Amino acid sequence: MIGYATIGTNNLEKATEFYDKVLGTLGGKRTMGFDRMQFYGGPGGQSMLAVCKPYDEKPATAGNGSMFGIPAAEKSDVDAAHAAALAAGGTCEGPPGQRLENFYGAYFRDLDGNKLCVFKMG
Repeated sequence: MIGYATIGTNNLEKATEFYDKVLGTLGGKRTMGFDRMQFYGGPGGQSMLAVCKPYDEKPATAGNGSMFGIPAAEKSDVDAAHAAALAAGGTCEGPPGQRLENFYGAYFRDLDGNKLCVFKMG
C-alpha cells in the first residue's frame, strides 16, 4: 500500500551509515541516491524507505506520534536490527519481545530521534 516513506535527517552521511547497518540486517540495501536523499529497498522491491535532508533546508525534526514500522522475516531479524540500531548510536524505545499474540517487535530511535519499530507478525 505504501510506495515509500521519508525520514528527515540533519546529517545525511551519518544517517546513511546508520540505516546501512540497521536495514542491512533485514536484507535492505541502497537503491536510488541523490545529493539530499538516500532510498533503501528490501527483498521484493515493493516499498522503499528514504532518509533525506528537508527540502526547505530547515532542521529535520522527529514527528510527535510518528513511527515507521519495518517488517522482518523472523524474530531473530527483529533482534538483529534492534541490536544494530543500538550499536550504531540509536536509542532503545522498547527491547525486542512479544507484544501481542501475533506481534513480536522492537522499538528504537535513530540518530535524529525518529522512532522506528521492526516487527514480525504471526
